[in-house]
Amino acid sequence: MPADAESTFDVVILGGGSGGYACAFRAAQLGLSVALVEKDKLGGTCLHVGCIPTKALLHAAEVADSARESSTFGVKATFESVDMSGVNAYKDGVVSRLYKGLQGLAKAHRIEMVEGEGRLVGPKTVEVAGRRVTGRNVVLATGSYAKSLPGLEIGGRVMTSEQALQLQDVPARVVVLGGGVIGVEFASVFRSFGSEVTIVEALPRLVAAEDEAISKQLERSFRKRKIAFKTGARFDGATQSGDTVTVSLEGGERIEADLLLVAVGRGPVTDGLGYEEAGVRVDRGFVIADERCRTGVDGVYAVGDIVPGLQLAHRGFAQGVFVAEDIAGLEPAPIDEMGIPRVTYCDPEIASVGLTEAQAREKHAEVETYEYNLGGNGKSQILQTQGFVKLVREKDGPVVGVHMIGARMGEQIGEAQLIYNWEALPSDVAGLVHAHPTQNEALGEAHLALAGKPLHAHA
Repeated sequence: MPADAESTFDVVILGGGSGGYACAFRAAQLGLSVALVEKDKLGGTCLHVGCIPTKALLHAAEVADSARESSTFGVKATFESVDMSGVNAYKDGVVSRLYKGLQGLAKAHRIEMVEGEGRLVGPKTVEVAGRRVTGRNVVLATGSYAKSLPGLEIGGRVMTSEQALQLQDVPARVVVLGGGVIGVEFASVFRSFGSEVTIVEALPRLVAAEDEAISKQLERSFRKRKIAFKTGARFDGATQSGDTVTVSLEGGERIEADLLLVAVGRGPVTDGLGYEEAGVRVDRGFVIADERCRTGVDGVYAVGDIVPGLQLAHRGFAQGVFVAEDIAGLEPAPIDEMGIPRVTYCDPEIASVGLTEAQAREKHAEVETYEYNLGGNGKSQILQTQGFVKLVREKDGPVVGVHMIGARMGEQIGEAQLIYNWEALPSDVAGLVHAHPTQNEALGEAHLALAGKPLHAHA
């Protein structure tokens, strides 16, 4: 097709990340013609420089810890070192296989892939390298980028998570700027690989978006792992000299390291893409959309990290599916943002859904909580992990929040999100049979206790 040719589709999607490709695949399944514009690789941040490669690193970190601690389980093994070339080969292999799978699915769905950087040049038209692609509906799904702080340039020994994924050796000393999800995950990786780690967080606690009890347990666990952290500490500057970087904090403290990892969040990719010129409302870079992902411009939707809210791949994925079904006239129910599960893959893992205790007390007149300690769970003792399952319920009502911390607790979030989204009472869950011995039993035990019949716990 000539570069300056125009073509019309039922749906044109700008961005091939989790939200964009999910929308494309579902729309194609529903019989709509789809053009998907992507400037880099199908799969976007999540697959190539986000969720998948970072979780591969975290699994390699878990293997390193298992080797070190093997004698605890009566297994004699020797830990020698972390071979980053081998780790990267493993990580890149996982990404490559998933990427090939996505490409095959796009081809099978007969989606028109348009390679290049797209720009909205009208409410229904995207231009890519001189070619104009028109959609009866347009979906904005351009994702996010790793942010830095004013005056802090990325380069040399200062990097974001994206550059850290390509490290060829393990730094001896690391400062992680930011104690949110990305910060604590990379801190966990570096510590398992053998680095001395210090987290610098301006807020009063690590993972401040989580329930306060979760933050306290994570901080206890990190102290035990000898991961240092400074909360309520404000970054003042960083200077590089040779192979070292010196981080300065307000108040005069200085920390010398071999690497400064900047993990201060992700910003929306919307600048210069023609959104506002086409009438789309943008606030501080984010596209404003309603509960049905509509931007206010007829036929223009927005999904994923560019929309204010949780910046999670599965949120964008769900929104993409929702928009495709909405365009097809299926009238899907809006997504409850509080019902979206959240997992932080550090060691110990954090998994949560619904309201924190503080949020629940703001919303409901009376609230009840219960914490079931993993010390009473057989599988958790086998795994030698510590943590708890915390339930938050409206008094005499349904469970409105589930918060968990401990090894592999992310695998329990499936049932937890059903509990929240189906507005289950503690007695509803207490009546279910949970397999023994599993960590899943911890969820059952917590609900048994909150229903007034604790078994492996005190009332």
